Amino acid sequence: MGLGADSEVGRLRTVMLHRPGAELGRLTPRNNDQLLFDGIPWLGRAQDEHDAFAQALRDRDVEVLYLVELLAEALEVEPARASIIESTTSSLRLGDGLRGHLASVMADLAPDELALTLTAGLRNDEVTKFRSIVTSLLPPEDFLIEPLPNLLFTRDSSVWLPGQVAVTSLAMPARVRETQLTGLIYEHHPRFADASRVHGPHLEHVEGGDVLLLAPGVIAVGVGERTTPAGFERFARQVLTDGLAHTVLAVPIAQERATMHLDTIVTMVDVDTVVIYPNMAHLLRAHAVTLAPPAGPGQTGELLVEAEQSFFAAAAEAMGIETLHQIDTGLDPVTAEREQWDDGNNTLAIGPRLAVAYERNEQTNERLEEHGIEVVAISGSELGSGRGGPRCMSCPVDRD
Repeated sequence: MGLGADSEVGRLRTVMLHRPGAELGRLTPRNNDQLLFDGIPWLGRAQDEHDAFAQALRDRDVEVLYLVELLAEALEVEPARASIIESTTSSLRLGDGLRGHLASVMADLAPDELALTLTAGLRNDEVTKFRSIVTSLLPPEDFLIEPLPNLLFTRDSSVWLPGQVAVTSLAMPARVRETQLTGLIYEHHPRFADASRVHGPHLEHVEGGDVLLLAPGVIAVGVGERTTPAGFERFARQVLTDGLAHTVLAVPIAQERATMHLDTIVTMVDVDTVVIYPNMAHLLRAHAVTLAPPAGPGQTGELLVEAEQSFFAAAAEAMGIETLHQIDTGLDPVTAEREQWDDGNNTLAIGPRLAVAYERNEQTNERLEEHGIEVVAISGSELGSGRGGPRCMSCPVDRD
């Protein structure tokens, strides 16, 4: 049976996570903003919190795959090693001499060592057996290979659809290399040999945190800070043409840090129920996009764009239900804003009416439980410093 998912709440069978590692230890007060973290996480505590998250999933019969382990296994394949070394050392700021040296050193690394270098990065002062005018002029603390602390948020670099995986195109410079690694895994790891791929890092920007699989055949895509209008158009045309959806909703969202992705505003906790940030619920709008029949043989149908309407009305109509029910974060506007900032909306559904959420969002979790949603509460005091919750930290590979 093939891998994939066609909803947010089908029983979760397999998920890809990234346990925070040495790359998180690269964050300093000088670079944390550039690397998209609001603070400097305590690595050991972040690892403990992540281990508890992974164990909570295993306790509910979810298979947990780790990105770096998959990467190291894929790097056993020589073409995979060659391509990722070439792309990683392609930066013009390295110069020919340093580029050649790094490529030579990386080629001699064992797969697990190469995976560590690709994720944790390499500083100028860690190059000890080679000097050039470039290494002499660059500050010692400069990264020749940037670390990837946002690998923690595996949701963004790929999205599993029915029988296919979309490798995304990330907008922020600090995250561009992430999709090179996930793309390599899906291309070269034997676990994914039968999975076809759509989209790709060379195309217009689409990020996984903006993609919600509302129901079989219905996908909502946030368009804002990370996913661009052109990225939406490309992605919508692909999934509609391939028959992976009959309706794709374009959902404009504010281009702000607090609402960087659609899943920071709204996520699903049941087949007809979402948890949503109430301060934005009435502002959330959507265009329903479908595909017209082709005009003739060998032609592709045009995208049909409906007039903008309420997100809830557009979603319910596309899903074929009377109402898309909503559960608000917090009990008042101030608490709602606080708990939205702390990823109260960013839940991961393990199955219908069963969701993982950060324990710190007490009022949101109480509201979920009042509505019959079982909450698996996890600690996220350190994990949350990158502005991501359980959904952000997980890439569902297979759902019922």
